[in-house]
Amino acid sequence: MKKIAVFCGSSLGFNEIYKNDAIKLGNHFAENNISLVYGGGKIGMMGILADTILEKKGEVIGVIPGLLRHEEVAHTSITEMIVTKTMSKRKVKISKLVDGYIALPGGFGTLDEIFEALTLSQLGIESKPVGILNTNGFFNHLIHQLDVMVTEGYLKQSNKEMLLMSDSVEDLILQMLNYKAPEMTKIINKVVR
Repeated sequence: MKKIAVFCGSSLGFNEIYKNDAIKLGNHFAENNISLVYGGGKIGMMGILADTILEKKGEVIGVIPGLLRHEEVAHTSITEMIVTKTMSKRKVKISKLVDGYIALPGGFGTLDEIFEALTLSQLGIESKPVGILNTNGFFNHLIHQLDVMVTEGYLKQSNKEMLLMSDSVEDLILQMLNYKAPEMTKIINKVVR
């Protein structure tokens, strides 16, 4: 994997453990020549992740919609900044650049972006690995909700399994490197086994 999109918060949250795992992920990217593609921010988890990689001379590509660029949140020291017209065009641009996706703790935007990546995989539009770094059990309730969706018949177990999960940076990256997308038929959402 050469480029991975990371979706995460524009705040740091209340627990230092989240910041520490963002630093671990950034160090892993830099040490393994993985380029970061992210939302282009200089604050919160986004800023910590980008700064960690930049300090080790790694590549950081930001993709930011014009409306956020003028809110003084854009990182000015990254390798490359791509400005899009809208949030939706930002997601399309990111998907064209990357080999996979990771979510760190964040809010609505993080969930929106990771679920769009999963939906593209579910529909067979993409076959890239999608993972969450489940620091401190941050995503436990979300994982439980996915189980409820399977139990109630709104999500296939095979589609739930497309979401890779770990509380370890190294393990999550290893899962992503070994990921094989389910083979899809022409009928949407029907997985061949």
